[in-house]
Amino acid sequence: MKITGNTVFISGGSAGIGLAIAKKLSASGNHIIINGRDETRLQNALKELDNAVAIRGDLSIAADRIRIAEDLKVNHPQINIIINNAGAAFMNDLSDANNNAAEKAYQEMNTNYISVIDFTALTLPLLLKQEEAAIVNVSSIAVFRSNKYLPTYSASKAALHSYTQGLRDTFAENENLNIYELYPPLVNTEFSAEIGGANGIPASEVADELFVALEKNQFEVPVGDTKKIHELVVPITENVPH
Repeated sequence: MKITGNTVFISGGSAGIGLAIAKKLSASGNHIIINGRDETRLQNALKELDNAVAIRGDLSIAADRIRIAEDLKVNHPQINIIINNAGAAFMNDLSDANNNAAEKAYQEMNTNYISVIDFTALTLPLLLKQEEAAIVNVSSIAVFRSNKYLPTYSASKAALHSYTQGLRDTFAENENLNIYELYPPLVNTEFSAEIGGANGIPASEVADELFVALEKNQFEVPVGDTKKIHELVVPITENVPH
């Protein structure tokens, strides 16, 4: 699809991967709308962007999703790219009876999966009006293999992965709407600091890979180490009837 002249909404756009994507797309002549929960962080992020505005809100809350979708409809009716990047992750020791594992899992599933489904449904009518549109769901290398540190986070991203495949199949015959899935590995951001993010790749690398994929209409976007797993797994799953 075109890589300039778009109007792009990025959830979780005030830091980390979201901000890196915002910078890349802003520098390429796109109008950017960043979203986040913290107004101060949003305003600081805007200082690093051209042709950008911010909409504060927490997409894990249904009322905020509705309000933000209405804001886009009224004030940004030309929007044609939605990047579902906001996420939640907790270290979750399933062997610890006092860990409150279910509550952590609920928050992850609500933010990483349920809220994406709802917000996508709310914004689809706008996207379907455009000559060219895209939805980008940011999943994770964790969709392919969980671990003892992030078992419920991995499960929520696996759910998002499955939903994204179904969404892509749903609109397979619509030439104006493309569904992308971005699979970052460990990335060096504040979000991942607790799980050793300092050893991860820079967020700018994720943004660069997405930019190339948009230009090439490459709907599966593995990044870094995810590419190795993706090359092994996807050829097998593509042969499963769907």
